[in-house]
Amino acid sequence: MKRYLIIGFLVILSCGKKPTAYRSFLNGQEITYPGVIQNPTVYPGDLRLLLTWHPSTDPSVAKYVVYWNNNADSVIIPATSHNPADTVKCYINNLSEYTYTFFVNSYDSAGNKSVTAEIDNARAYGPIYQASLHNRLPDPTTPFVVNADGSVTLKFATPDTVNITTTINYTNAAGVASKSAIGPADSLVTLPSYQSGASVLVQSSYLPVTHAIDTFWTLKADTFPQIFKLVQCDKSIFAEIDEPTDMKPYQSSTNVAMLWNGSTTPQGYPNIFHSDGANNLPQTITMDMGKVYNHLAVIQEIGRNCCHNPNDFEVWGIADTTGAFPTLASNDPGWKASNIAHGWTLLTEAFRSDDGSAPMNFNFISNPPPVRFIRVRVIQTVDQSNYVNMTQLTFWDKE
Repeated sequence: MKRYLIIGFLVILSCGKKPTAYRSFLNGQEITYPGVIQNPTVYPGDLRLLLTWHPSTDPSVAKYVVYWNNNADSVIIPATSHNPADTVKCYINNLSEYTYTFFVNSYDSAGNKSVTAEIDNARAYGPIYQASLHNRLPDPTTPFVVNADGSVTLKFATPDTVNITTTINYTNAAGVASKSAIGPADSLVTLPSYQSGASVLVQSSYLPVTHAIDTFWTLKADTFPQIFKLVQCDKSIFAEIDEPTDMKPYQSSTNVAMLWNGSTTPQGYPNIFHSDGANNLPQTITMDMGKVYNHLAVIQEIGRNCCHNPNDFEVWGIADTTGAFPTLASNDPGWKASNIAHGWTLLTEAFRSDDGSAPMNFNFISNPPPVRFIRVRVIQTVDQSNYVNMTQLTFWDKE
């Protein structure tokens, strides 16, 4: 009972203190808080940041102080406006690539400090981010098209992240260094003229976020895939080679030379090459293209308009046939290894899933060796026949 009486007495005493009882601790003055900043925002940059805010409407505010690194670093911004429609800008330079927290206080001329405004997740970007950037990639299927007027259209894949632009440095047809650019929303850009064989360099720029104040370029440019035009090989200098193990014609008028007589659509007998069918497939034919091609790239094969068309065949090439012919028959299991040992290169194995008649193109291996002589080895025909029929063979070289 005595304990409750004592507690009640103390409560009465405390409630009876005057409001000014603690003023002695404040030197007889009240605490003054200048107006706090409004709508603080951070804009990332390259080892720097931009902080912005709307100024306080409090006319007593004389300056703003921004603190970071546990108050070890700071910057002072004079208060030149108290219009809330204005924007105060504060650049923080010479930062490390890091995520910072900033504290902003308003001060009046007497040194009174406002409530602190905190700006979190303020990230400065730098060399680590830049090293992660990659140049925009060319379209993987068709990176370029050489146009009839000498211009070249480059095709690009969709860029990632916040791509700003990709610059293209090239040499025009007059030999003058030139530049173009493509934006992130576009997939095509046309170079008005282009010097065949010259390198094309591409370099892309990015923003780490949409509201960043600095643009970052990749560390170096990349070389665009080699641009070339396909030039048809001159059929007027083609010649047949009657190699002993090759298949023979059904009759003299259906010989191998029929394959470069200029036909552009499937033909019927006798305007075709027609073998005699004397041996089981695989069987070969051999031809001389008349000169060496250093960048042989494509073959087009056209079958007969009805039957005996190849649906699986190999194309082999070599620059010089001296001592280059194996003695094995072309249907011997060891023929392929022997052909390689004699210096021939397999340029492509072509497969057809249709009836084998329509014109169809097949690409050769990348970076083939110089080629003048061609061997076509037919593995199988659509109708499983030992007869082989074809209308035309056409070749293209890169220039």
